[in-house]
Amino acid sequence: MSPLQLSVYWRLSLLFFFTPFLFFLDIFAAAVAARTCRRDNASDAAAASWRGALPPDADWSNQSQRGDAAEADGDWRTEPMQEESVCSWTDWLSYGQTVYMVGLLLGSVVGGAVSDRYGKRPVLLACACVQALCGLVPAVFPQPLLFLAVRCLTAVCCCCINICAFSLAVEWTLPAARLWPPAFLPFCFSLGTMAGAPLAWLSPTWTYLHLSLALPQIICLPLYLSIPESPRWLLLWRRKDVLEGYRSNSPADQKCLDLLLDSAWSDLQSAAEAQTQTAGGGGHAPGDVTHLRHPTILLRLFIMSYLSAATALTYYGICLNIGSFGVGVYAAQFFSGLSEAPSLLVPLIRLGRRLICMLALFLSGAACFISLLLSRYHGTPALVMGLALLGKLCILAATFISVLYCIELFPTVVRQRCISLVNLSYRLGCLVTTFVPPGPTGAISLAAMVVYSSGPIVGCGLCLLLPETSGVPLPDSLEDCNKQPKNQAAIFDALWRPRTTLSSQTKTEMPLPDKVDIQTPDTPFLQESQ
Repeated sequence: MSPLQLSVYWRLSLLFFFTPFLFFLDIFAAAVAARTCRRDNASDAAAASWRGALPPDADWSNQSQRGDAAEADGDWRTEPMQEESVCSWTDWLSYGQTVYMVGLLLGSVVGGAVSDRYGKRPVLLACACVQALCGLVPAVFPQPLLFLAVRCLTAVCCCCINICAFSLAVEWTLPAARLWPPAFLPFCFSLGTMAGAPLAWLSPTWTYLHLSLALPQIICLPLYLSIPESPRWLLLWRRKDVLEGYRSNSPADQKCLDLLLDSAWSDLQSAAEAQTQTAGGGGHAPGDVTHLRHPTILLRLFIMSYLSAATALTYYGICLNIGSFGVGVYAAQFFSGLSEAPSLLVPLIRLGRRLICMLALFLSGAACFISLLLSRYHGTPALVMGLALLGKLCILAATFISVLYCIELFPTVVRQRCISLVNLSYRLGCLVTTFVPPGPTGAISLAAMVVYSSGPIVGCGLCLLLPETSGVPLPDSLEDCNKQPKNQAAIFDALWRPRTTLSSQTKTEMPLPDKVDIQTPDTPFLQESQ
């Protein structure tokens, strides 16, 4: 890899490592607030009991008696005012997850368009700064409405970071290796989930919790300034000076950029040809509407939208209720991150998109259903949680595959619109998760577990109606969609055929076009997978 590629990957991995610190803040905040308020109540009871033992005419103006009272109260009088104010509005914390999911929905609506207009790098840097600073606000101003507003803003920034980071990672990767960034970045996210749990466990108060989760991100902000811009975006906006500056860094960067620009220019030419064909058939907008109304596109759009909503419902249903399996919330959160680590191996499995997606969905539904049965028959909490986390791992693998599957299912002329609709379904599934009520004892309710287990199994059956797309060129029209193989055996040769790359005799100096007339898509090539 070239130095610029390494600069992109390790900085984006650091950014994704810190993202779960604030992503799962609601879980940690509720646990820390409950622990603090229980301690305060115990201190209040002890102080009242001690004061009741004093004679009625005790002189509270006496310094020694006030000192004895303070010693008896313990940390009751030395507790910061922030902790006392948090205990007065702990009921508001239950709305934090809902507000956060609303913020993710808003971010998915505006993130792609803003990054395509102003560039991935400036939007990524701005959102990283805002997200880190938002982590400090509740520590200084612990007010309920301000806390919810900050959670919404943090979610918008988180979603924009995901969109820009995935786009940068994919667009700085050669086509033959573009399966790896969508697997590597969630792996870093899982490592951050594991690291955030002990930090929250070591935080005794509300203030320390927010400081410990926000300060590391603020310290690392200067490192993100060296992230380069997407070469494809620079090509689209004719920023030849920046591209030439990147190419002059080193011979490895020059060779890498030549290959990336060659691939990007081929994609742009294909998109231009597809737009020309559509315009020749009666205009751009009517052609899009005609494509979207076609039964093939409608069927695929319905199936992928259902898969997105079902995977989001199952994944976040387990993540946000990780403390309901009878295991401590901090240990459960640590093992929750550990369970996602094997998703890094998904690109090594070469069985095709449809087969892997079906296996992952079925295993996820089966694991959640068995976990439900064991919990109803008083199974071991560790076993119940282990099966639920296995289902979470499988649903994460299905999410990763479905993101790529969605790109390969739709023709070029309507691909970005269909991806936007599918991504909207995913965010709606996230939002619905927060409205699922808990069981009477605080555990996951029976109805919720039935939904979490049945949704992926139904999606597994719907995948039978989809074609296999692995090893097949991206479709540019409805005719290309109909030519996609309907069975797995038809593409085994394509899967195992050695992949060809561009010749090593590629020109070291590639002339850049003076003008690019192709419109920038509304959303990035690859949307987020968390």
